[in-house]
Amino acid sequence: MNRRLNHARRFAPLMLGVPALLSAAWLLACDAFPSLLPADQRGLLGALPLTLIALAYLLYEIIRRPSFGEVVKATLLALAFLFWAGNQYWGASRWAALLNDLAIGLFVLDIFFVMVGWPGNGPDEAFGEIYTKADGHGK
Repeated sequence: MNRRLNHARRFAPLMLGVPALLSAAWLLACDAFPSLLPADQRGLLGALPLTLIALAYLLYEIIRRPSFGEVVKATLLALAFLFWAGNQYWGASRWAALLNDLAIGLFVLDIFFVMVGWPGNGPDEAFGEIYTKADGHGK
């Protein structure tokens, strides 16, 4: 079963995804040329791509209409990105370490879920995942 979204349904998440990519590229350009970015704006520019991609991914998942387990997993991953964004933005606050630790915990949990196969709905063709005979699922 092909689970890719058609072009019209992919448009909304891409409206957040493209700016996320552009802001990440700008962040890297500012690393190469520090004079492009005032020092007090570093946290904002670091948080921007993380926030945008978290929101784009949630929108993508809502449009895709996944199972309940996939919604839970996608929400945990988006929250991890948002906590990481908060850590970037409020890096000098006393809450930054907590936000960072929450992000780490959710990223670890997400990868753990991948390794144990939860939710077990088969490969996600939208991300190019496939099962092979070696997995015990191939044809």
